[in-house]
Amino acid sequence: MMDSSWMPRTALTRSDRLRLFALNGSTELGEKIATSLGCSLAAHEERSFEDGEHKIRPLDTVAGCDAFVVHSLHGGPVESPNDKLCRLLFFIGALRDAGAASVTAVTPYLCYARKDRRTKENDPVTLRYLASLFEAVGTTRIVTLDVHNEAAFENAFRCPSVALTTAPLLIEKIKSIAGDRPISVVSPDLGGGKRADLLREALEQALGRPIGKAFVEKHRSSGRVSGDLFAGEVTNAFCVVVDDLISGGGTLVRAARAARAHGARNVVACVAHGLFMPGAETVLADASVDRIIATDTVPPFRLPPGPVLAKLEVISAAPLLAEAMRRLHQNESIADLLMYQA
Repeated sequence: MMDSSWMPRTALTRSDRLRLFALNGSTELGEKIATSLGCSLAAHEERSFEDGEHKIRPLDTVAGCDAFVVHSLHGGPVESPNDKLCRLLFFIGALRDAGAASVTAVTPYLCYARKDRRTKENDPVTLRYLASLFEAVGTTRIVTLDVHNEAAFENAFRCPSVALTTAPLLIEKIKSIAGDRPISVVSPDLGGGKRADLLREALEQALGRPIGKAFVEKHRSSGRVSGDLFAGEVTNAFCVVVDDLISGGGTLVRAARAARAHGARNVVACVAHGLFMPGAETVLADASVDRIIATDTVPPFRLPPGPVLAKLEVISAAPLLAEAMRRLHQNESIADLLMYQA
């Protein structure tokens, strides 16, 4: 299980054959990762043309190198997920053409990951099509963080796929907030139970005491959410509602209200990706949620000043991503960083 050993241990040397790129829109996160690795971002060029087409190429030599390309594929604030995906795919192809020995796509937020199965007749399985695009341009492996469904993610890709968990990032933060109070980890739906269990087990190991668990029943059809069952013990507990992302905020608020109704004393929402779509600034202002913790895979650019932004704390995923990249480059195990570990 996880412990403090996941933290970055050794910086890469200047002569190392790793090249780290961060495409426009992900430069700030890329620079944080480079700092954690003890290296600099490699140079590249991105040009846009009047008709909407673009060109992207490496400026540093990549022949024989292990190239890592950081690009979080969320929409906005300037480009759509499709624009970002297209640039990333073309850049991976350019790196391969320039002789890179391997190219790892580091997509902390992976677009289309939620569309991983058919829910209606003739539905697309878009995640599988996305995987085919990455493979077609020569991607060696793909690394993402708290993907929506890790089993579907793994099955979609034929190249190696790495689904990291935010649990190592959250443990110290939860410890510092909760103190000696009883803690219960709440999944806002049954599908997120494995994610919640991973965090709960990691907390138990870190704190050396039992951590409670609970889940809320949720069914979604045509945009409508239903389900009234709440299972678990949260009386007088510090509750951590954990999910992969916040979009409109309704799912998390629903879980927080259910936990409060069953006796929870405090509720903190912990997610990897804070999309905060329009309306979330109203929904998440609900008093049932005391605090929101999210990583910087998606900057909170959609949130206006107000109560939700005031109770949001952003922690950086850069140290975790950097450590995974260092280990992959040096052929070391990343088992303790994965969502699907036992």
